[in-house]
Amino acid sequence: MEILSVAWWLWMLLGIALLAAELLTPGGFYIIFFGAAGLAVGLLKLCGLVDSTAVEGLLFAVLAVAGLAFFRKPLMQRFKHLSSPQKEVDSLTSEIAVALADIPARSIGKVELRGAVWSAQNISEIVIPKSARCRVDSVDGLTLNVRSL
Repeated sequence: MEILSVAWWLWMLLGIALLAAELLTPGGFYIIFFGAAGLAVGLLKLCGLVDSTAVEGLLFAVLAVAGLAFFRKPLMQRFKHLSSPQKEVDSLTSEIAVALADIPARSIGKVELRGAVWSAQNISEIVIPKSARCRVDSVDGLTLNVRSL
């Protein structure tokens, strides 16, 4: 009987350790399902519904894989809004940049935008003077297409 109580306790300990590992890793909700499966097997063992070590191992594997297959995607979608928002480069359109040097018409120069230096092509017909503000019209790779305000 003592072996039975140790076995359920070990499954619970494994489940808790795996859940803690999920919290400590930057993964994408993988280990959590193995932790939950370990806790489930521990509870089933405690209730006396599982008595064979082979069945415990098989149940652990099936529950973990089933959890991954059925619950990971909805869980990722639910928590997607909590992750840090990744602003796309194209969203720089309409932002205001500052020319770091004179940028002749239809030429490439340097601008500062959001504290970073960018290559910028002046798409207007007039020179953008040094320290002048200009508007980002579009983005072409790592080059901003800017025009004078």
